[in-house]
This record gives sequence, C-alpha cells and structure tokens, in this order.
Amino acid sequence: MFTSVDDVSARLAETGYLASPAVATTVFLADRLGKPLLVEGPAGVGKTELAKAVAQVAGARLVRLQCYEGVDESRALYEWNHAKQLLRISAGRDETWDETRTDIFSEEFLLPRPLLTAIRGDDPKVLLIDETDKADVEVEGLLLEVLSDFQVTVPELGTITAARRPFVVLTSNASRELSEALRRRCLFLHIGFPDEELERRIVRLKVPGVDEALAASLVRVVGALRAMDLRKVPSVAETIDWARTLLALGADTLDETFVRDSLGVILKHQEDVLKASAKLDLDAL
Repeated sequence: MFTSVDDVSARLAETGYLASPAVATTVFLADRLGKPLLVEGPAGVGKTELAKAVAQVAGARLVRLQCYEGVDESRALYEWNHAKQLLRISAGRDETWDETRTDIFSEEFLLPRPLLTAIRGDDPKVLLIDETDKADVEVEGLLLEVLSDFQVTVPELGTITAARRPFVVLTSNASRELSEALRRRCLFLHIGFPDEELERRIVRLKVPGVDEALAASLVRVVGALRAMDLRKVPSVAETIDWARTLLALGADTLDETFVRDSLGVILKHQEDVLKASAKLDLDAL
C-alpha cells in the first residue's frame, strides 16, 4: 500500500489523520512485513481512526470486530444459519441424512462474522479488532490462527485460507494485559497524547474555523488538565469537541468564565470538574 514512511504520512494526512513519525514508520513496516499492528494507548488518541484512515487511503473495505465481555466464536468467526437449515431439512424429508447434511453444511448456510469475512475474497480489506483488551482471554485463542496463518478452520468445510491478506489493526486501552502469544504476532505501537504542536495542528485541521492563537490557548489548557490527577483526562477527541464548542458559542478567547462553564465538554466526572475548577490557573498558562 505504501512506498515509504513519508508516503504514509502524506497519504494519511490527505484523509485528515496527522501521523507522528513513529506512527508512520510502524504503519509502513506493518504493511511491508505483512504483520498485524497492535496499537495501545489511552482512549480517544486516534487508535481506531488510524485503521479507518489506512482503509481510506488504500481503497480497502474496513471490517470491524468490536470486542466486549462475552464476545465468542459465533460473533467473531462464523455461525450457521440455523433457521435456514431447519427449513432445508423440512423441505427434504424424503432424503437421507447424509444427503441433507452435505447440503446444510455448505457455503449457502454459513454466516461469516468479521474474522472470516476479512480473509475471504481477494478484495483489499483492513481488519480492525477494536478494544481487544475488553474481550475475554479465551477470545485471544480465536485470534491466534487468524493472525499467524491468516486462515480459519470450519470443521464442516475445512480450512479457509486468505487469498489476499488483510491489513490488521488491533487496538487496546490496556485495561488488561494481552497474552504474550498474541503480542508476538504483532508489531507494537503506543499512541499517547500528542505534543502541543501536533495537537494544535490536529485542532486546526479538524476545526478550521479556530484561529492559531485560540487553538494554542485551548491546547495549553488541555495540557494543564492532563497534568492533574483526574479520574479521566481529556482525550484528543474531546479537545476537538471543545474547539467546536468555541465556534458554536461564538467565543474568540478562552476566558475564565467560558472555561468553567464548558468544562463538561472535556471532563466527564463531577469530581474532575470540581478539581479542575479549583486548581486551573489560566493566568499561569
């Protein structure tokens, strides 16, 4: 997909994703080496958006497996269309079981889920396994065969091997430790909060109506909030929301009244709002 690290940076920027050198380098290597990319970091720093941006620049279909507690093989790999199978069995009452079984366990009755969908067909795909750390440990075992050999075994049909490997992105908020077996199969990338200059560029790109001086002030305030011991510090996505709030309210400066009245845009817990209201000193920024 990419010819160089600079090509990654330039093409991602065209989609509105400003990649740091570390991000661009790791994406290039994942593409060149054909390795899955494990992206770890706090919520709201652009992990999921990276996968979407790669899919966009590659002209690839984004296939997403959203992980959560309780997700299982039928949700991740495949399941059989039981209702359709029952109808087929009812329609073939005069057939032997061997004849019926051969029919009902065929492609026509298979319901592919994200992992199987991603390796079937020869069209370009980006497989996003989002919030991998929220899934049960057992789900990681389902991922190992796919990420090692890009194949899925369906006992009734045999092994389905990818004709064209998808570009794979796994994201994690590090709420639990992922297994070493899973990590070994991936290139690792940590995305933290961007430095002040990069975040200012992101704000100007995503909210073009905010001028340079106002964007700089906003980013400095967000940085000060992240330095506090808060239950949840503001993400980049919330910085962008705050910039949009400025435009919606017609504010052209960050004065104390505006900041205190709009803290609920970037802080999501009352104790954080109270702590920020007491400690935030705009004059010192």
